[in-house]
Amino acid sequence: MFARLTVAASLSLLFKFAIGIVIPPSSDEIVCDCCELFHPTPPRIALRSHNSRHPVMATENKLNIVIIGQIGGGIIGCTTAYFLSHHPSYSPSTHCITLLEATDIASAASGKAGGLLALWAYPNCLVPLSFRLHAELAERHDGARRWGYRHVKCGSISATVSHEKLASFINKSPSSSTPSTSEIGDTKDWEKLPKQNEDAARLLEEAGIPGDLDWIDPETLEGYSEMGGPGTTETAQVHPLQFTTAIAELAKEKGVDIRTGALVTQLRTSKTRVEKIEYTDRKTGENHTIEDFTDVVVCAGPWTGKLLPKTKVEGLRAHSVVFEANVTPYAVFTDIALPSGYVPPHRAKKGEKRKHRGSVDPEIYARPNNEVYACGEPDSTIPLPETADLVQTDPSQCDDLVSYISTISPTLRAAPVKARQACYLPRHMRFGDERGPLVGPTSVKGLWIAAGHTCWGIQNGPATGYLMAEWILEGKAKSANISKLDPRTFKI
Repeated sequence: MFARLTVAASLSLLFKFAIGIVIPPSSDEIVCDCCELFHPTPPRIALRSHNSRHPVMATENKLNIVIIGQIGGGIIGCTTAYFLSHHPSYSPSTHCITLLEATDIASAASGKAGGLLALWAYPNCLVPLSFRLHAELAERHDGARRWGYRHVKCGSISATVSHEKLASFINKSPSSSTPSTSEIGDTKDWEKLPKQNEDAARLLEEAGIPGDLDWIDPETLEGYSEMGGPGTTETAQVHPLQFTTAIAELAKEKGVDIRTGALVTQLRTSKTRVEKIEYTDRKTGENHTIEDFTDVVVCAGPWTGKLLPKTKVEGLRAHSVVFEANVTPYAVFTDIALPSGYVPPHRAKKGEKRKHRGSVDPEIYARPNNEVYACGEPDSTIPLPETADLVQTDPSQCDDLVSYISTISPTLRAAPVKARQACYLPRHMRFGDERGPLVGPTSVKGLWIAAGHTCWGIQNGPATGYLMAEWILEGKAKSANISKLDPRTFKI
């Protein structure tokens, strides 16, 4: 959902997640078959200590790593914890991993996103690895059952809703059709969510309307374009809340200590090192300090810019709704032309004007287990709160989304809405433009960043966590060339 848009909402504070790791006092070679996901061929891998960033020393072989995030229980924090704890060199008897989360696991965007996975996503240096890892994680941990992993069809529809069509299902009282937007000067154009960049848009191919896309009103449809051929443009999905919480649980099973209600209040750094981390236990009010560490990884989502202002990672609010309906598995991008006189019923009842002129472009993703997710345009009217549990949802924006989708889908028009929600997308901004995520080391020794994934955090979470584990435990990100995401490129 989301993307290159206007200047985002201001931010506040941080989310928390900390990981402490101690490399074992080992022999020349460590052999482990606990994680075939790392270098899957052959299944057993030898990690030689002399290839590590931290060579084995005869006198001391301890490495303490702290990973911090204001919402450390988001997908990036959880996948980093997962892949560190599933790395061949990891041993629960000698590695200590702690995840600090200010609220609950997946309480921010990672629990309220669409969960779309696509080979046509961006940035392309992360996407192929992450798409493959999603499939491998699902196979390894029964993801189809545990977090709704499946392949879906994907396309874009154009639809025109006539006055006659509206009259067939909307109350015909004057309040439902006035005031006319032709007389309104304060309406605005819909701001598209940039799930599809220009490269992805070129992959759309004109096609006949699929026969099993039967939950869209065919009388409104003017065209359907599908993503291109197999092997290049596959699309899949997960349920983001279920996926993130399952990955956190799998990390916990490997020995990760997950502490919720832990709010990081201070990250003290110098030019040469990170000196200390301070956090508050929100349940008891007690303050804690961590000083014994060698590395710190910040993966604070939209709160990253508050913790490390030089990152210029900020938050952008976006709303979504979840319908209770059983429909065929499609991810649908829409372009809906509304009649000039149409006002959503919830606004008409209050005598309000229509918010948008012309066309609107909500995204709709069918999910397993009788759910349909839909997301709308972002906004920057409300600053980022201190923690994820304080995010404000604007009911009118959610109701706009429901009303627009109702004009083209009789099935969803009749479906109960089980959730109205909002979250903040983490955007890495430079000179008013959105850049790719930041993944890798900074110029401060031992300080790492993994943040700024915008609308593709769920899609690119596995690759990010996998590569961070390689960086930290092997000294190099080996499985993908992510040099353009290096924080040092931006003098961080």
